[in-house]
Formats: sequence, C-alpha cells, structure tokens
Amino acid sequence: ELPESWADMQEPLLEGMCFTLKYLGMTLVEKPKGEDMAAAAIRRIVATARVGARKFQKVILTVSPRGISLQDADTKEMVENISIYRISYCTTDKLQNKVFAYVAQSQESGALECHAFLSPKKKIAQAVTLTVAQAFQMALDLWEATHAGR
Repeated sequence: ELPESWADMQEPLLEGMCFTLKYLGMTLVEKPKGEDMAAAAIRRIVATARVGARKFQKVILTVSPRGISLQDADTKEMVENISIYRISYCTTDKLQNKVFAYVAQSQESGALECHAFLSPKKKIAQAVTLTVAQAFQMALDLWEATHAGR
C-alpha cells in the first residue's frame, strides 16, 4: 500500500522503491522514445506472451535514482541492473493499463529494448511509471548538484 503523499517522498526513492510485478517479455525497438513506438512494442510483447502458455517470472522491480534493478521474487537472484542513464522511456500502456514498460539500451549489444511487466492493478503500473519519472528528476538534480561547482 502506498501512502497518499508517496509522490512527495524523497527518502524511500533514494533507497529504492520496490514493486512486485510479472515479467511479460522484451522486444527490440527502433526509437528510444515515443508513445506509438511503446504501444506497438507492448502489443507485440503481450501477443507473444499470450501464445506461450508458460508461467510469467515474478520479479521485484526496484526503482532508484541509480536506475532499475530486477530480482527474481522467488529465488531473490539478481536478474538485471539497468543504469538510469541507459533508460530512455517508460510508460503505462493506455489499452493494457496494468502493463508498465521501459525502453533501455542493452549494455551488451547497444540495441534498444522494450521490457514489459504486468502489475496486479492499474494504479500500481501508474505508480511504477511515476516513480521512474521521479528517479530521473532526482538523478538529474544530483548530477546538477555535483556539477554546479565546476
């Protein structure tokens, strides 16, 4: 449960806000950002996810000014750590409103990847998106503060 004023809280975000989501999958995208690109990518991921009858990996997605980290909810094993500087876009899909997605540049290949996650409620998908937006702002503020004296 998130308190009403959670959007104004700075402290928890510095440590990292955690969300338990189901990982739907990933697809490559051409552009780093844009609503149409993201909507199309999410449609592809959801369509592929529906075809496979496999169980989705439950992950703990942690958002902080450093970026996004993914941990397997069952094994607690680290799945991926994405630097805030590699993330170019995040959104809650308009049609699939329980789906949160972000676009990031792959560390290995440099390709742009759209990763999608299913949340239990529409409100949680929106909260993840807002939290990532806040993390961007905090990262920018921290970056500006460290470079202000130069």
